[in-house]
Amino acid sequence: MLTKIGSAARLFGVDIKRTGRVIVNLDRYRRNRDEFRSQLGLSADEPFVWGKMYPAIGDDTDASGRSDGHYFHGDLWTARRVFENAPRRHIDVGSRVDGLVAHIAAFREIDVLDIRPNDAEIENINLLVRDMMDADPAFDAITDSLSSLHVLEHFGLGRYGDPINVSGYRNGWENMVRMVEPGGRFYFSTPMGERQRIEFDAHRIFSLPFLLDELIDPGFDVARFAWVGDDRRLRDHADPREGEARRSFGCRWGCAIFELVKR
Repeated sequence: MLTKIGSAARLFGVDIKRTGRVIVNLDRYRRNRDEFRSQLGLSADEPFVWGKMYPAIGDDTDASGRSDGHYFHGDLWTARRVFENAPRRHIDVGSRVDGLVAHIAAFREIDVLDIRPNDAEIENINLLVRDMMDADPAFDAITDSLSSLHVLEHFGLGRYGDPINVSGYRNGWENMVRMVEPGGRFYFSTPMGERQRIEFDAHRIFSLPFLLDELIDPGFDVARFAWVGDDRRLRDHADPREGEARRSFGCRWGCAIFELVKR
């Protein structure tokens, strides 16, 4: 029940957990504010004036940045693999510009395809608009290295302005497969769960056997596999076909991360 209430509240921009933290820490914030203003009033040559209120309540109990979860592990893992494999050309489809794309752009040029326009001018990043659900022969076999992290699950749900298409993930997958040269590598991640489902209009959750049997095995060999569990921890050098893998490692909302080689 609490989970459902929290999900409903987020729909309207309300984070119940954060609101609770603010309430708990509000008294500490007030004490600190009053003490600081008191000291400020005693300083005759203080170069700063008192500006608007900008509470940052709860930062004192947070960790020093996030170092877990799907995006942190997937972005870092993939950037390392691209660096180590040193491809001739690298193209990304839809991954976070402030995550994987930025990591890779720190050491090489990268072309980025996304359905949403982006007018930013960033060194080493070439931004192009493309709907990956639409086939385009001009993109066939154009790269020896492709990445797409946490993207396939969105195709066809309309979340990012794309057309509604129940088979959007299949169309997008087929078009990305066509972009990779034989022998080229495809770095790919998506949410993974034992119960395959659609959580509209956010994403799909794929089971690991479905990913392998329906999408990956017909055209790729798995060179390396990692996964992030419900505990947000990374397991690298895993076997996607061992016993627990057939249950998607028991995940409700985990993440499967692949390095694939096209046959």
